Amino acid sequence: MINIDHLNVKFDNFVAVNDLSLHVKRGELFGFLGPNGAGKTTTIRVLTGYQALSSGSVSIAGHAIPWQLSAIKPMVGFVPDTENHYEDLTGRENLSLYADLYRLDRQCVGFWLAQLQLTEAADLKVRHYSKGMKKKLLIARELMHNPALVFFDEPTANLDAHSIQLVRTLLRTLVQQGTTVFLTTHDMDEVEQICDRVAILAHGKLLECDTPTAFITRHAERFCDVQYDREGKTHRETLHLDSEKDKFRLSDIVKSEHCVRVHSREFRFEDVFKKITGEAYV
Repeated sequence: MINIDHLNVKFDNFVAVNDLSLHVKRGELFGFLGPNGAGKTTTIRVLTGYQALSSGSVSIAGHAIPWQLSAIKPMVGFVPDTENHYEDLTGRENLSLYADLYRLDRQCVGFWLAQLQLTEAADLKVRHYSKGMKKKLLIARELMHNPALVFFDEPTANLDAHSIQLVRTLLRTLVQQGTTVFLTTHDMDEVEQICDRVAILAHGKLLECDTPTAFITRHAERFCDVQYDREGKTHRETLHLDSEKDKFRLSDIVKSEHCVRVHSREFRFEDVFKKITGEAYV
């Protein structure tokens, strides 16, 4: 669906994207991650036609950007991290306006209001919406024309716990139906829960690309927290389970001491992200 080949974007002497090559498959939920300033937003701006590339090539569904952008736009949705609604119109009127622009049957407006649980607020002016409601209205607006590819910049920002789960379930449903979802997020739990594959960037360069599970398996550091009592005093030690010395020490504690607690630490995707990007910024 998305092919990026040796993409470079420069602003004078500053390199925002540095020789990025990436392939995103059709029907994939793809996470595009990196610290602030890593080049994520610039890359998405290139993919959506808002930013010129300096060199390299980019295509969506076989259509080259920017030369065939008019063929790409009808098949793409883009949910940015800031809302841009018509505040003096109601939620229903906002969606109806875009339905007319896309030449859609207005019956789809009610469907998408219901999908994002906005039916009760449909006839309220958007200026009275909360930030979370505005985000859900934006998602509805960008999905109502059934795009083949949707870009999400922080899809669950400003949402409450219930709405976060609603949107995450919606994203997985879209992918199951064949839609390609390309998202950026700083929520590492979200990445681990819903992404099929993930690319991690730093300084505009691709560091690694793989599934969340493969990342965790490859980079996991196994630690064990041990607590034991000796002569009325509590002792605590943290042992590295990949160290022969620490493994012998753990065995010795279990055999010789009065153990109160032995707990292995869970290594999560957030730990992987910090490890990989931290090494890149050393």
